[in-house]
Amino acid sequence: MAFMADSLVDRGLQVARFNFAYIEQGRRAPDKPDVLEGTFRAVIDALDKQRSGKNLVLGGKSMGGRIASQVVASGTQADGLVFHGYPLHPPGKPERIRDAHLHDIKVPMLFVEGTRDPFCPLATLEKVLAKLPAPTDVAVIHDGDHSFKVRKSSGRSTKDAWTEAADMTARFISAL
Repeated sequence: MAFMADSLVDRGLQVARFNFAYIEQGRRAPDKPDVLEGTFRAVIDALDKQRSGKNLVLGGKSMGGRIASQVVASGTQADGLVFHGYPLHPPGKPERIRDAHLHDIKVPMLFVEGTRDPFCPLATLEKVLAKLPAPTDVAVIHDGDHSFKVRKSSGRSTKDAWTEAADMTARFISAL
C-alpha cells in the first residue's frame, strides 16, 4: 500500500493512509465490523476538515476496501470507491459472496483485481457487478494475485503490475 499511495501522490492525487487499531496493537485478528467502520468514519471526519471541497474517494486493499464500501453503503458520503483486491468471499468459502451491501451504493466503483486472486474470481465479480445500480468498472491485473504480485513467467515484474494498478486507479479518480 505504501507503493500505491506514493504512486498516486506522484500522479498529483492527495492520499491518506491509516491502520486499523488491531494492526497498531499487533493483533492478527481484525476487530468487529462496527469497530472497523468506526475507525474508517473517524478518518473521514478528520479528512473532511482538511480537504476543502475536493472529491473524496474511499477505498483500500482487501478488507480495508470492503469496510470502505460498508461505510458508504450505510450512508457516509463519498464521490467514489476504489478497491484493490476486493475480498468478494472469505478465504476458502466461495459460496459466501459478500455483496449484499454493494447494492446500496450509488457512487462509481473501481475494482482493481488480479486474474489469480482466489478471493475474487473475475467471472463471479462480473456477475455481481451486473446486478448493481451504481456505475462500476473493473481494472484487471493480468497474472496478478490478491496483492497484484505476478509470476516471473508473466514477463513483467510485480512493480510493473503495481504501477499498472496505480495508473488505472489514478485515471478512475481523475475522471470523477
